[in-house]
Amino acid sequence: MSKNTLIAPSVLAADFANLQRDIEMINNSEADWFHIDIMDGVFVPNISFGMPVLDAINRHAKKTIDVHLMIVDPDRYISTFKKLGADVLTVHYEACTHLHRTLQAIKAEGMKAGVALNPHTSVDLLEDVIQDIDMVCIMSVNPGFGGQSFIENTYDKIRKLKALIVKKNANTLIEIDGGVTNINAKALVDAGADVLVAGSYVFSAENPVSTIADLKVLTR
Repeated sequence: MSKNTLIAPSVLAADFANLQRDIEMINNSEADWFHIDIMDGVFVPNISFGMPVLDAINRHAKKTIDVHLMIVDPDRYISTFKKLGADVLTVHYEACTHLHRTLQAIKAEGMKAGVALNPHTSVDLLEDVIQDIDMVCIMSVNPGFGGQSFIENTYDKIRKLKALIVKKNANTLIEIDGGVTNINAKALVDAGADVLVAGSYVFSAENPVSTIADLKVLTR
């Protein structure tokens, strides 16, 4: 039986001068989600885009909006991101003092709750809350910038996380963010990944629609 791996192009790699064009490209492709990185320049050493741009994206996007918050104190903005159209809201483990409460607050707003782990953060730290998490985003690069090289330890981390999900009888999806290409996509899915975020690999391609279609074929 084939697996329906979800492909989530990262809008951070889009052409901001032609953002509506790139949003429509994703709408018309085989991509499943829009992946939106919100960075504050504090939690990560970069600033991406904020609320007005997400609001603009939401007006045109016709697919699931997967918002990845790389910010300090994400609790302050949970209801705001719901209003701006987020369907999945992912916070960083490293930015949440009271993670369980944050997850409950996200779900109370009617969104799916995600938790992102930096490359140095062990999946074991999620053991007590894995059943409350809809998706774990494993960072396969250091967060903050696109176009980085894939961290090879990611495969072991996926397998370890998958074992935890099975052990706890959870329904948690595994998302991989950073350095995803046609070279490693199948191996990531074979290790247990359900959602692949692809940024520069998609948007720097000569034909992004075909590139997305190829990833879908590769990961079935």
